[in-house]
Amino acid sequence: MTATIGKKRIQRQTTLAFSEDGNIGLIRRACSDPDAFAQLYLSHYDDVFHYCIRRLFDRHCAEDVTSTVFSKVMHHLSSFDGNTTDFRHWLLRIATNAVNDHLRDAKRRADVTQRIVRNTRAESVFVIGSDDELLEKKALLKQALLSLKPKYQTVITLRFFENMKLIEIAACLGKNPSTVRTWLTRATAKLRKKLNVATNSRG
Repeated sequence: MTATIGKKRIQRQTTLAFSEDGNIGLIRRACSDPDAFAQLYLSHYDDVFHYCIRRLFDRHCAEDVTSTVFSKVMHHLSSFDGNTTDFRHWLLRIATNAVNDHLRDAKRRADVTQRIVRNTRAESVFVIGSDDELLEKKALLKQALLSLKPKYQTVITLRFFENMKLIEIAACLGKNPSTVRTWLTRATAKLRKKLNVATNSRG
């Protein structure tokens, strides 16, 4: 399987694991060594892609945005400070900005919402033994998430889908933990309200 960074295609085989010290050494080499960057890309691609797909709910969009993320990483890797920042947090901050930029276009956001509806209907028809009610609830959740402000989408995804602690989310976003806690409280309240309204309107 191949993946694209900008216009460059790299063969993906498997996710690689590195110790923290080994990862820092690889990052330093990757600033000037294309082979080292390809290795870094392979080791972190899945993390970034899965985050993007949890925000966008569409595989093709997630692949495009992931490509954009690593293109930005390639150009800004030399600015990464491993002494003060965790590399995964740095990556997810770039991914968050890329996803938010992608969704800032109203038409794109509407397209994603429409794809959620179409995919739910297709899954209901073609998946044997599918639970229509469960599929409907998943679709409502995805649509409700997409209707939130980007910062609220972000904290919900990082907290509940990436299983990150508040202090980790704060480091990832460059915010104070108290700010993240406030955003998360507001985000969950707004999400719950939107889900209740959507459920009642369809009931």
